[in-house]
Amino acid sequence: MNIISNNNEKCDLALNALRNVIDPEIGLNIVDLGLVYQLDFDDEQQIVYCRMTLTTQFCPMGESITESAKSALQQCFLDCRIELNLSFEPVWNQSLISEEGKRFLNQ
Repeated sequence: MNIISNNNEKCDLALNALRNVIDPEIGLNIVDLGLVYQLDFDDEQQIVYCRMTLTTQFCPMGESITESAKSALQQCFLDCRIELNLSFEPVWNQSLISEEGKRFLNQ
């Protein structure tokens, strides 16, 4: 799992917050599931950018997952605006699941 970021310290904070967001159909958090692709931080404009995906474009829980992710980031970065962009490039696949996630899923 390689998450692109321009600030490692803030990225770690954001990832810890996003680990609280669980995909309700799978039962695994969105970080270990490999749904978070990129986190960037614009300190001057006070914006947190998050690029993420879903397991499928037609995920029935997609809106719930993205709203929960946005909320988790907002709670972590109170003074920032959160810009969450959903992307399906690259397409999610099981190889994006972390080793911890694979153990959780018994894979």
